[in-house]
Amino acid sequence: MSDGYGDIDTAVGEWRDRLIALSHSLHAEPEVAFAEHASAAKLAGVMADAGFKVREAVCDLPTALTAEYGEGDLTIGLCAEYDALPGIGHGCGHNIICASAAGAAIALKEAADRYEFRVKLLGTPAEESGGGKQLMLERGAFDDVTVAMMAHPGPSDLAGPLDSTQACSRFEVSYGGRPAHAAGAPWDGVNAADAAVVAQVAIGLLRQQTPPPFRIAGIVRSGGDRTNIIPERSVLEYEVRTTNAGQLPVLYRRVRACFEAGALATGATVEFRRTEPDYLDLRNDQWLIETYARHLPAFGRTAAHLPPGSNSASTDMGNISQTLPSIHPMIALHGVDAMPHTHEFAAYAVTPAADEAVVHAAQLLARTAFDLAGDSSRRSAYIALHQARR
Repeated sequence: MSDGYGDIDTAVGEWRDRLIALSHSLHAEPEVAFAEHASAAKLAGVMADAGFKVREAVCDLPTALTAEYGEGDLTIGLCAEYDALPGIGHGCGHNIICASAAGAAIALKEAADRYEFRVKLLGTPAEESGGGKQLMLERGAFDDVTVAMMAHPGPSDLAGPLDSTQACSRFEVSYGGRPAHAAGAPWDGVNAADAAVVAQVAIGLLRQQTPPPFRIAGIVRSGGDRTNIIPERSVLEYEVRTTNAGQLPVLYRRVRACFEAGALATGATVEFRRTEPDYLDLRNDQWLIETYARHLPAFGRTAAHLPPGSNSASTDMGNISQTLPSIHPMIALHGVDAMPHTHEFAAYAVTPAADEAVVHAAQLLARTAFDLAGDSSRRSAYIALHQARR
């Protein structure tokens, strides 16, 4: 097995400069959900140059792609994310995720020939908002995938079987009122912005009665046009997060009641619209994540241990993990204490620490896949799970 690890490390070393260049190029040209045209093209170019069969604009998604290599009854899926955050850029480090997934796929080519398995890289758009992986799952991109893997950058290495994420539901609320002159006859109007204020006050009070892991967050996207016009329309975008997907409907109903109260208090109408698929809570496959964790010391890394219930953030990789065996460990940017979704983390995502994370994550994911391919009993077990799912 160690010879296989050496081949992996050699392959990643040979592609190191190209992988880091990919990471830096994505970082320099951030693109938001479903608009990642240049980013997807850059990834497609790397994979084509590495000898993979690339298909672009798959699943009726212009910025989704697949890249495949090898033949066999086992298919290792590697998920590459590349969407950025509006106004922040790559403050979640998806440039690192993309480059490391590409590196892991490329590093597995020789093993794929030797052990007769397939490598499938999936370019998955719109993780930050839009649920690209869920859309690709529904449209068949994961039908032939036996196990799926990716690694996410952060301030710590995390690789525990119980490490998870929150389930998340996002929606839009629109209030309709009636305009009037704000000075001459405000009583003739129905103030849609006031409805939003009432709702947000109610939600603020509701937070006192929700369990600590639950989260409610939102923004007012539109609340009027001029100070001298009573607003006839206001639009809010909100999300609710819970420890697991089973709790989402309960919290959503309570938050929805707050918005309905805003309409009732002001006389405005209210409409609700789900803006994307729900994100389910992550379930790391125990054998795969423990195998990944066993390789951490070889790279000078030690996984931190989170207390139960401390999971935060949400990802559509949770949806994949509840359909097929998957892992979503966190790879630390050494020396970085900034949290994702900040300008500070975006700046760190293109430093030597980030470059190291690209290389190490590619090696760690590839080693985990290699261990699976070479373990006949474990391989058979996962293939059986895949056949049952299909």
